[in-house]
Amino acid sequence: MTDRRREPAPPEQESREGEHEPARLGPVPITVTGVLIAVALVGSLAYLAYAVTVRDASQIPLLASGAVVLGIVFAGIAGVGARATWRSSVGGRDARAFAHAIVGGLAALVAAACFAGAVILFLLRQVPAATGS
Repeated sequence: MTDRRREPAPPEQESREGEHEPARLGPVPITVTGVLIAVALVGSLAYLAYAVTVRDASQIPLLASGAVVLGIVFAGIAGVGARATWRSSVGGRDARAFAHAIVGGLAALVAAACFAGAVILFLLRQVPAATGS
């Protein structure tokens, strides 16, 4: 027997049975994570818009809960941005990794602002006790 080593096939000749190309919206692939984040973002913004229109005693708690949910969504976007930054940098696409890092960092800042706004709204909701003199 001869010692024949198997060379890997070129990428264009690799068998791709069982794999399918993801659906695309232009150059952007449509993924389950992307769809979930988009739905959560639209839903939380719609809820926050509704909370702004309420004009009664429950408006501040509604705004606080809307800010928390929006903060969670933006924290998720920041996490996806961090993962995309890592994958792009490992793949040698430095410019794309930098863009992912910028978007993820901005999403993290927005998430922090939403959480801070929710804390402030929660503190505003509490009515101080009346003191009798």
